[in-house]
Amino acid sequence: MIRPTPRAAWLVAATQTAALLLMVWRRELWPASGGFGAFTLLLIALDALLGVASRRLAIKVTAPARLSVGGVGEAMVTIEQSDSARETRFELLAEQSGAIGAPRAVWVQVDAQGRATARLRLEAARRGVISFDALWLRWRGPLGLAERVLRTPLGQTIEVIPDVRGVRTVAIEFNSRESLAGVKPQQQKGEGAEFESLRDHAPGLDNRFIDWKRSAKHRKLLSKEFKTERNHHIILAFDTGHLMAEPIEGLARLDHAINAGLLLSWAALRSGDFVGSFGFDARVRQFVQPGRGMPWFMRLQRGAAQLAYQSQETNFTLGLAELNMRLKRRTLVILFTEFIDTTTAELLIESLQTMANRHAVVFVTLRDPQLGDIVDAKPDGFRPVAEAVVAHDFLRDRAIVLERLERLGVHCLEAPAQGLSASLVNRYLSIKERGLL
Repeated sequence: MIRPTPRAAWLVAATQTAALLLMVWRRELWPASGGFGAFTLLLIALDALLGVASRRLAIKVTAPARLSVGGVGEAMVTIEQSDSARETRFELLAEQSGAIGAPRAVWVQVDAQGRATARLRLEAARRGVISFDALWLRWRGPLGLAERVLRTPLGQTIEVIPDVRGVRTVAIEFNSRESLAGVKPQQQKGEGAEFESLRDHAPGLDNRFIDWKRSAKHRKLLSKEFKTERNHHIILAFDTGHLMAEPIEGLARLDHAINAGLLLSWAALRSGDFVGSFGFDARVRQFVQPGRGMPWFMRLQRGAAQLAYQSQETNFTLGLAELNMRLKRRTLVILFTEFIDTTTAELLIESLQTMANRHAVVFVTLRDPQLGDIVDAKPDGFRPVAEAVVAHDFLRDRAIVLERLERLGVHCLEAPAQGLSASLVNRYLSIKERGLL
């Protein structure tokens, strides 16, 4: 498509103004005034002919197959111009849709070989699929009076998956520790239920582990040692309701939960446990049976990428009852959720009480930094004082709910977004070492 530029519009306005002044000054020269318009149209047509034709362009776009949520990627655009004698400057704009930020125009100019390379910035705001539909190009002729617009269909898709960069970092740390200790299998001792050996009792050891029968036989106090058990079942239960779509530090609560859950699943699979996932809101969205081995991590990652953001309110009674029915043995259930009102909290507490009777439950929620900032802010008027009172009431209600859950035997974890992954793995290791599974 060829169209005039703003420069051409200004030129037409200037020539028409000159023609009008000429007609006012000398009426008999009115036929010459028409030559101004014809001359302008001739310049625009000439500029359009001198510009690079679309058929002389070869365009290639290379986009990544997938991006991590909250990450930034690049799509490489290569333009080859067959007529390299004409230096042309191109403006590029991507036609895209999905969970991605607004596109930005990029300017690029061909080199002496008639080749230009541009990078389009891709910002993955949420999980899902990015549709890279087409690429728009715009360039002008040598006079800048006519411009050409070309739309190149692409039809490419980019999958936005959960961020596993933190998992890779922890994987490197785990591998470095193992390299220091050697490659032979090591027995990890803890407070599990599987007997390992006897040792001399020393001050500081738990007196409950004294073996009185063998102590009487050997005439000295002997304590039992246990090794950390494996083959435990772990379920990552994700609340996908509307509250989990609220952004915190640039990412939705659900994305923070998925990142922490994937890190925990990597550590659990590494230690020999079985890990599965469960997603629910108003109804059950997903259930992945617990699996074992590091290849199962990719299955969990793909399942987490399919958890969509929902606008419905979460039905804890239905979701947790369904999960409790599917679990056939004692399992460590890690529930990632959020609540704001006492009514929702009451239904949540009732459902967790039933589940905590059979399973070990970890209740995970994110700490909202804005509430603390509002409470600690220096009041300079009536409105900040009212906001601080409301924020304080929210924090007090949350503390009451978490305390009630602790009394029911539920392990509660409320952490900031940046420290959620590390806190969750530490809590998992603590529960495992204490033999609570």
